Amino acid sequence: MAVDQELVDAAIGLAHARFPGQAWSGAAALRLDNGVILTSTAPDPPNSAVGLCHETGAICEAYKLDRRVVASVCVTAAGEDRGYWVLAPCGVCQERLFAYGPDVEVAVPEPADPRRWRTLRLRDVQPHWFARVFPDDVWPFDSRDPEPRPGG
Repeated sequence: MAVDQELVDAAIGLAHARFPGQAWSGAAALRLDNGVILTSTAPDPPNSAVGLCHETGAICEAYKLDRRVVASVCVTAAGEDRGYWVLAPCGVCQERLFAYGPDVEVAVPEPADPRRWRTLRLRDVQPHWFARVFPDDVWPFDSRDPEPRPGG
């Protein structure tokens, strides 16, 4: 399984290290196809319209390394003494992760306790994703492919 406790712990570890003693913190961890784990967190700019998701830095790093992302998890502090909650990837991060195919695994919170998580594939998180109407698309998408894609 590509999403596991090691991946969750890597995200929590970065949040602890980067934001020691803060009630709010968050981070993400991605596993690459070679098993390497990348972590990242997001700056908190004065203008929230230009903010980034915690996953963004690790996604860019994976791209720089020319490696496929196979799993992703994002966590946020739930306040004092409440632990870390797992967050499903937002719609923008789902789009970014779909570049690696619909089988990328992501952690999603359990409804009764967001400190607990389960794994879903992107195709199951987003069953009506817009690009599913293009059955000839090859996954994962290769941005070096010279053929234009309909609608994008």
